[in-house]
Amino acid sequence: MKSSLRFMAIGLGVAALLVVGGTYGASYYYTSQYGQGCASCHEMAAYVGAVHSAPHRTTGCMDCHEASMATKLRHMRIHIFGTVPETIRLRDVDVLAMTSSCQKCHQHEYANWHAGPHSATYSQIFADPAHNSKRILMDDCLRCHGMYFNGSIREVVEPLNMKGPWRVIRSRFADQPAMPCMTCHQMHREGAQETKPASRISVAGAAVPDSLAFYDRRETLHFTAATLSIPQLQDGARVVRVSQDPRQALCYECHAPREPEAGSVAATNAWGPQVGSGDDRTPIGVHEGISCVACHDGHNENTRASCKTCHPQMSNCGIDVEKMDTTFANSNSAHNIHWVKCTDCHQHGIPKVKAVAAVKAKLQTTPGMSGF
Repeated sequence: MKSSLRFMAIGLGVAALLVVGGTYGASYYYTSQYGQGCASCHEMAAYVGAVHSAPHRTTGCMDCHEASMATKLRHMRIHIFGTVPETIRLRDVDVLAMTSSCQKCHQHEYANWHAGPHSATYSQIFADPAHNSKRILMDDCLRCHGMYFNGSIREVVEPLNMKGPWRVIRSRFADQPAMPCMTCHQMHREGAQETKPASRISVAGAAVPDSLAFYDRRETLHFTAATLSIPQLQDGARVVRVSQDPRQALCYECHAPREPEAGSVAATNAWGPQVGSGDDRTPIGVHEGISCVACHDGHNENTRASCKTCHPQMSNCGIDVEKMDTTFANSNSAHNIHWVKCTDCHQHGIPKVKAVAAVKAKLQTTPGMSGF
């Protein structure tokens, strides 16, 4: 009896060593071969093949994906017992783990994103008393906040009422971002090979190819910005001029206008979606037709530094343009860049535009100004 137990213990010990040693050995092989080891499992071959034609082709799988012992053993169990799903999708915890991996190379972008509103956590989004006391949470909230969460809104927060107090059910998610990097970026995509510059990306080296793509929770797929539609909006009966910048189409996936409510003047006249309805931020007035990203930084949403691109540092009313309250959130702001009109500042009448020919003639005759 003791002999049998001894042999059994030895057998289990050897098996454990083989599993552990094999797992760590495979890890080294995968890292050195840019995923060729992963591709040896037929269910992963297509994904490895896709990334080999992507900008991150020289990045090892484990540079982005979590490679803990538990994860490796889980993958081995699924492969050995043949319980591989028809389409392999990342779990919500995997996506959150990958977000911190992005920081390794994209330090500048990560810092900007982390300082901006799109890094809001599950607690900040789903346990916000100001919001939840006015509008009850529903599954559609996960379309833009927590689109990678593997479950329904009932598994995110409780209680589902307008009284509260509210709490995030899965405590490990409470301080995690509800809109991680892969909300708007697709990694396994075709494109030119990326190289890591000596300094921070976007500060030195060649421009990074655009990876913008919105993750659709319902389809569990990324849709590139170029394939997304830009809505036709109206201000009453007037058709609004909207920028056709493909990147702006990505913004509309969450900051979307609403169809006119039944019984409204717009609905009666079939005017279509109204500008400024819902979460729409499409500019009208003096900024009508410009793209969102003409002013907004792509990661932290800051706009103040963009004002000097087109405007003098000091405005006509003597206010520093970077210190004006240009936010959409303050309905009392006279400088909301989304709605501001010429007459909001030029209250005594809009100055007439001088003829271009006259301006050119004056500049040509002015010493030192001939380079118009």
